[in-house]
Amino acid sequence: MINSSYEEIIEELKKIVKQKGLKYTEQREIVLSILLHANGHLTAEEVYNQIKKDYPSSNVGIATVYRALSFLEEVELIASLNFGVDGKKYESNIKSHHDHLICTSCAKIVEFVDEEIEKRQEKIGKANKFKITDHSMQLYGLCESCQ
Repeated sequence: MINSSYEEIIEELKKIVKQKGLKYTEQREIVLSILLHANGHLTAEEVYNQIKKDYPSSNVGIATVYRALSFLEEVELIASLNFGVDGKKYESNIKSHHDHLICTSCAKIVEFVDEEIEKRQEKIGKANKFKITDHSMQLYGLCESCQ
């Protein structure tokens, strides 16, 4: 999905839905569109509120948003960060690989890439005769404002 255009991602969604024998719905496309255009990580409620703002004539309820998010995550068009009892935040999978720093006080998320960490992970995998196919790193702590 990385470096794909909006149209290519929507076509991928249509293809996945067809392969699964499901009906294509505008609601899934709207939810995906919100995340593709988001500048950050959004909760389901934030996605819902953005839909109400950007698509006021659509008939997308909060339950539909949750179902669409679950489906889109299952087919790997989006990813989520789990905040335990505070729920999840979602982002599209079109960005290049990155890891996250997450503030446990205000829930601020900072994305980062560190080549040394990436190399070290590969080295650890090789040392353990393990082929790493994917990974997700989330570091928790307090952001500068919350310290």
